[in-house]
Amino acid sequence: MAASLKHAGFAVDIAENVAQALHVLAGENFDALVLDLGLPDRDGYDIVRHLRHRGQPVPVLILTARDAVEDRVQGLDLGADDYIVKPIAMAELQARLRALIRRGFGTVSSRFSIGGLELDTAGKRAFLMGQALELSGREWGVLEYLATHTRRIVSKEQLIQAITGLGQELSENAIEAYVHRLRSKIEGSGTVIRTVRGLGYMLEKVDESPL
Repeated sequence: MAASLKHAGFAVDIAENVAQALHVLAGENFDALVLDLGLPDRDGYDIVRHLRHRGQPVPVLILTARDAVEDRVQGLDLGADDYIVKPIAMAELQARLRALIRRGFGTVSSRFSIGGLELDTAGKRAFLMGQALELSGREWGVLEYLATHTRRIVSKEQLIQAITGLGQELSENAIEAYVHRLRSKIEGSGTVIRTVRGLGYMLEKVDESPL
């Protein structure tokens, strides 16, 4: 499952039990969580309880073999956002994850525009004035994260977390290089990546209104 999600462009981290998951969730920001219930140390429901008790809004998709109605009701009532019974086609899992992530960012459609820049999060493509942009996987990851956090400052550390998994290393200089290349590629779109000194970057539409 992790390999399939990575191949589809997701940055994936794996926790093998509840204790490890809670440790990782306390120190990292995630766009979504795929949760099995039959974990070796405790019940997966404990993770949902912990997250919602602490007010952490990360979308949770429960993926389990438990198919009883009572289990579905309990999971959703605890605060899970989706409940899927195994087996599931990977294409459907990817689509459900994209939908949860869009909902978490307040975006309904998988295609949206910022100025003359259009993003297709399902197809992982970007278009400038209708023309497809040639982007590497990590360039796309940086652009997608900035676009789904429009008008918010995104730190370099957040971008590193968004496009890498645990155990993978990426320097802040590499993020700067990706941003530099993206600025060149989206030039003329009416959208810019602004540097907020000491804090990070912000993707925003250029205000072209007359003074």
